[in-house]
Amino acid sequence: MENIIQKRTELLFLYEIENANPNGDPLNENRPRFDAEDSRAIVSDVRLKRTIRDYWFEYKGFNGSEDKDIFIRETKYTDGDKEYIASGKRRAADFKKDKDVSKEEHTKNILERCIDIRVFGGVLPLDKDSITLTGPTQFQMGKSINRTEVIEEQGTGAFASSDKKGQAAFRIEYKLPYAIIGFNGIINEKAATYSGMKEADKTLLLEGIWQGTKNLISRSKFGQMPLLLLSIDYKEPFYIGNLRQRLKLDCSNELKIRSTEDYKIDVTQLLDTLSANKEKIDAITVKVDDRLQFIYEGKAINLKSKLNEIT
Repeated sequence: MENIIQKRTELLFLYEIENANPNGDPLNENRPRFDAEDSRAIVSDVRLKRTIRDYWFEYKGFNGSEDKDIFIRETKYTDGDKEYIASGKRRAADFKKDKDVSKEEHTKNILERCIDIRVFGGVLPLDKDSITLTGPTQFQMGKSINRTEVIEEQGTGAFASSDKKGQAAFRIEYKLPYAIIGFNGIINEKAATYSGMKEADKTLLLEGIWQGTKNLISRSKFGQMPLLLLSIDYKEPFYIGNLRQRLKLDCSNELKIRSTEDYKIDVTQLLDTLSANKEKIDAITVKVDDRLQFIYEGKAINLKSKLNEIT
């Protein structure tokens, strides 16, 4: 494959969510995942990857046509007059050109067609074996950089809970009033040599992070908007780490935040760390919502201009 990723890249992604549930826990009444010790919301890396996969599928043509596909998605098959959800092994068989194809060729077919395996890796359950590919792109669990709380919203459903009831059933939804969710991420050029992640895949990854979050318009997720996407390419196999943890909020009361007007993001530690490592940095790209306000050493700044000074 041509144009395989050659440089390590570190990612920082922030998005806001207002009066919605960023990542429900099915084992806890679908409440938002939450760290009660420090009152911060948690979002799994799996949720972010699903957001990106859905964007690729819906908007970029990776839907099984023209040799472009998403491996980890729900597919169905029929047996007689019944329809069933496919298992992982049956899904893998979709990419087997004939029954005598080798394991190596079968794996190659999946990697050539499926961007999500090239980017995120995965377990490929083949006929008599399975192959585990560590993906070049990995995200740390996301966490809100502001303290928040889970609120309950009660309502009435459209239907009764069972027959012969005089009123509709009640429902309870759990939401966050407002949260700024931050993700750290890495694109590892070493793993890319095995999965075949290309520069074009990286471009689609960054697009999927931003536009996928913006286009995730469901009842529980409506209210999500991307705020900041920072991408740092390094000259060598190195990364700083913990970029999210180097941000601080400047506000009067974190629990009362309801919009970008209620806070500023202090990037002093982040920018100082980037400056200290500028000899190892090849390039920095940033995408930012123009509503977001930044401060450095207590003064308002233009983040893009400050980053340009580093590189």
